[in-house]
Amino acid sequence: MTTLLSKIWRKVARRPKLDHLTFTVYTREQCCCCHKAIDLLTESRKRHGFRIETVDVDTDPALVEAHGLSVPVVTLNGKVRFRGVVNPALLERLLTAESKGD
Repeated sequence: MTTLLSKIWRKVARRPKLDHLTFTVYTREQCCCCHKAIDLLTESRKRHGFRIETVDVDTDPALVEAHGLSVPVVTLNGKVRFRGVVNPALLERLLTAESKGD
C-alpha cells in the first residue's frame, strides 16, 4: 500500500527543474509592488529552481526611459511576461508550460 506522502514525493521528484530559465525583475528601490513580485518569484524558485536577477531601473537613463513608472517589469529569458503585478496563477501556468517544453 502506498502512503500519501510517498505519492506526493514521487510527484515532486518527477517535477523537472527549470534551472535554464532566468527571470529578470526591473525594479525601483522603494517600490512595494517590486518587492512583492520578487517575493513571489523567490517562493516559486524554491519549487522550480530557476534564476532571478534584479535590475534597478534608476541606475540607467535608458531603462528609466524604457520602463518609466511601469515597474516591476518581469522578463523571462528576455521576453516581457509581467508589468506592474505578477499574477501567481499565470506564473504557475507559465512555469508548467516551460517544463513541458523541455
